[in-house]
Amino acid sequence: MIKINNLTKIYHTPTREIVALEKVDLEVEKGEIFGIIGLSGAGKSTLVRCINMLEKPTEGSVIIDGTDITGLTSRELLSARQKIGMIFQHFNLLSSRTVFGNVAFPLEIAGLTGGKIKDRVGELLDLVGLSDRAGSHPSQLSGGQKQRVGIARALANRPKILLSDEATSALDPQTTGSILELLKDINRRFNLTILMIAHDMNVIKRACDRVAVIDRSRIVEVGKVIDIFSNPQTAVSRNFIGSVIDKEVPEHLLQCSNRQRPGTITRLIGVSFIGDSTGKPLISSMIKKFDVDANILYGNIDHIKDIPFGHLVLELTGEPGQVAGALDYLCGFGLEVEAIDSV
Repeated sequence: MIKINNLTKIYHTPTREIVALEKVDLEVEKGEIFGIIGLSGAGKSTLVRCINMLEKPTEGSVIIDGTDITGLTSRELLSARQKIGMIFQHFNLLSSRTVFGNVAFPLEIAGLTGGKIKDRVGELLDLVGLSDRAGSHPSQLSGGQKQRVGIARALANRPKILLSDEATSALDPQTTGSILELLKDINRRFNLTILMIAHDMNVIKRACDRVAVIDRSRIVEVGKVIDIFSNPQTAVSRNFIGSVIDKEVPEHLLQCSNRQRPGTITRLIGVSFIGDSTGKPLISSMIKKFDVDANILYGNIDHIKDIPFGHLVLELTGEPGQVAGALDYLCGFGLEVEAIDSV
């Protein structure tokens, strides 16, 4: 649905060049929620603005649904943008217009009139749960309600792609959750491709199928969210994931090892569980099968989109062969097992 080739954007100042994007290659498939995450200044928003051609790339191409929009005329680009919905961080609603009027605005620009506008706006307000606020002005709405109006407006012309530029960063955590659930529902209902820009890995974790990590103007890692969470390949990815799922064992726990019995060894390991394995009694069955002691020092269970994901820190004590067999047993179920320390 979106194919970006060798995309570069350079800004020129009187004293220097600023490379905002450098040789970016990226593909977003139809119907997926794709996340782009990076620190402030990494190039996320510039990338979005190049995708809808609010910024013209210095080099490279942006192909949407088979059309290279970087080569379109102004008239052709105006038509193409009607199929690219945009949700903004600070809502960008017209304060002089009601909720109905804000959602109707892109339809008016597209040339619709009368009953067609009324029917479409009614359908959209029902979708976002604001049918009862059609006559309200933005000043009378909460932040979450304003963003729902922004989503309805972005969907007005039945876009093929929905771009979300930090759409939840101005909202509290509970409201953020409701907005992400709404976007996931819209994605499922209409098979709508959503490109979601964020600086918070929680947003990516809760909503996205795949993610690209951008650092210093370049894409440094791309993959399924669950894969990057379970096995990040770059330092910047590990830092983002560490802000959501803490795998660091508190120092005082490392010093609370059980006293070993003669002839036994103790191993400190991290075990990551993904998907169905989170619901299986693998630790208890391991203990019974290999006659080892397993002390759970630390752990958490979360969800990555709709997939359960957990991490435990275990202290295993037993005869060397038993401990080795227990580790192999866990690995045999596809769990990620990491040696943290030897005691």
